[in-house]
Amino acid sequence: MRTLPLPRRVLRIVALSVFSTLGLLTAAPLLADEPSGAQLATMGAAMGAILLFAFVIFAAFYIYWALATQTIAKKTNTENGWMAWIPIANLVLWANIAKKPVWWGLLCIIPLVNIVFMILLWMAIAEARKKPNWWGILLIVPVINIIVPGYLAWAD
Repeated sequence: MRTLPLPRRVLRIVALSVFSTLGLLTAAPLLADEPSGAQLATMGAAMGAILLFAFVIFAAFYIYWALATQTIAKKTNTENGWMAWIPIANLVLWANIAKKPVWWGLLCIIPLVNIVFMILLWMAIAEARKKPNWWGILLIVPVINIIVPGYLAWAD
């Protein structure tokens, strides 16, 4: 069995603990014989808090990716950088930045095919920013894939 480095193992344990605790807290009223109104309200509030937290995290990542894509478009003199903010249109923008046909961007919608074409597009985007193309491959590495667009957008 492969062991993880200590910080990563601790992070995994903490994440599992938090999510299992939240799951148990929201499921506890369901395990009662007849949930009271207060229990249902508590369960609804917990679910609402979890959904709000997930939405805020999603919005933060979306804003980060859109800003990075728009900055990359500006630095590569690609027209229509505003398309970074529109879902699916940002795929077309990626293809334009990479100087590839538009259908390459649209292939990023198809499951499994999207992995290959996303990597190929981001490799070409890295080359357009005059960075090593292996930065595009880093999109398949968890956590590092968050850093890649920011590096390509804001590094000199």
